[in-house]
Amino acid sequence: MSKIIFVLGVLFSIARPLCIEAQLNVVDFAQIINFKSMNERIKAGKAPKVVFIGNSITEGWVYNMPQFFMDNNFAGRGIGGQTSAQVLLRFRNDVVDLKPQAVIIEIGTNDVAENGGPYDEAFTLGNIASMIEIAKSNKIKVILGSVIPASSFNWRPSVKDAASKIRALNVKLKEMATRYKITYLDYHTPLANKAGGLNADLAADGVHPTLKCYEKMATLAKKTIDQVLPKKP
Repeated sequence: MSKIIFVLGVLFSIARPLCIEAQLNVVDFAQIINFKSMNERIKAGKAPKVVFIGNSITEGWVYNMPQFFMDNNFAGRGIGGQTSAQVLLRFRNDVVDLKPQAVIIEIGTNDVAENGGPYDEAFTLGNIASMIEIAKSNKIKVILGSVIPASSFNWRPSVKDAASKIRALNVKLKEMATRYKITYLDYHTPLANKAGGLNADLAADGVHPTLKCYEKMATLAKKTIDQVLPKKP
C-alpha cells in the first residue's frame, strides 16, 4: 500500500507543474502580454488615430515601414502566426482600450493555413463579426481589410486550394462590410497574380510582403483612412 501511495505521489508531483504550465499556455493563448507595456504607455498619453490589428503581415508592416506608422499616429498590433480566434481574444486590450478613432482588421491568412486546426470559414467570419460589433459598440470606426493573396503556405503544404479559399473568404468579408455598413479595404485585387497569389517581388515566400508590397498596401490603406476619417478644416 505504501508503495502505491509513493508512486501516486510521484505522479502527482510530475503532473502538477505540467498542469500549471498548460494553464499558463491557455491564459496566454492570445499573447495578450505581447503589447501590454506599449499599450500602457499609449493609454497614459495620446490615443492612436488608427490601430492596425492582425498577424505577421501586420507585424512585418510596422517593422518594414515604421515611419508610416509614426508619422500618421497609427499603432500596429500584429502578432505572427495568429488566427482570428486569438485576435478576437486580445481585441479589447489591443484596440478598444487604446481608444482609437478607427481600427483596420486584417486577419484570416492563418485561419486558411490551419494554424488553429481545420479551416472553418463560418467560424472565422464569426470571429471577425464579433470584432466589428465590439468596435462599433465602442464608437470605433471599422475598416475591414481583405486577406492578401497567397496560393500556398510553405509551413503548411498540406493545405490545398489556398488561393480559392482566400478569394471565397474575401467575398464573404466584402458582404459583411456591406451588411455592417463599414468600409471594405481591398488589398487582394491590386496585388494578386493570375494564380491568385503574390509575385516574388511582392512576397519572396509567397505570403509575407516585401517592402514593395507594403508600400502598395500603405497607399491603399492611407487613401481609405482619409475617406473614413476626413481631416477637419
